[in-house]
Amino acid sequence: MDFVSGLPVTPIKKDSIWVIVDRLTKSAHFVPVRIDYLLQRLARLYVAEIVRLHAVPVSIISDRDLHFTSQFWKKLHEALGTRLNFSTAFHPQTDGQSERVIQVLEDMLRGCVIEFRGSWKDYLPLAEFAYNNSYQTSIGMARYEALYGRRCRTPTCWTELGERRVLGPELVAGTEDKVKLIWDRLTEASDRQKSYADLKRREI
Repeated sequence: MDFVSGLPVTPIKKDSIWVIVDRLTKSAHFVPVRIDYLLQRLARLYVAEIVRLHAVPVSIISDRDLHFTSQFWKKLHEALGTRLNFSTAFHPQTDGQSERVIQVLEDMLRGCVIEFRGSWKDYLPLAEFAYNNSYQTSIGMARYEALYGRRCRTPTCWTELGERRVLGPELVAGTEDKVKLIWDRLTEASDRQKSYADLKRREI
């Protein structure tokens, strides 16, 4: 888990995103927060957004952010039975999944804000949906499918290119445009990461 901070403040005073990635299924949750939230509030959010949906994890990897190294956070997870592991300056790759997800998330949100205007928070649910429903090479399926054991049911227009197929309410039509853009940004970001990884392998 990690934070994306320094974002423009939303109308409801959020300025950061708490990124939480499941190491097994590679699925992610993007939780809008404020960087000055007290740990007690983060703990309540954690229970509401993560434990409620997925139960208590066996272990968590995070960087050494003050939020995660505090006695309160350690005692909370000790009580829950969760082991806390921290990435280090010498081995930052231990939390590399979060870093890669953050790069992709920033690309998706940037594309939406440039194209459709508005606040980044407006697009966060669609970005999470698109990310979790995209194919993950390392597990050979979409993250959603790995998590729930079945393919995600979506309007075909959200995954098919070409002419618009939804002729319904404005909300649905507008959502289609946004999801299509997010899919494009997600694909571009994934292609860049793959090219970089291939280059590093050739150098080695």
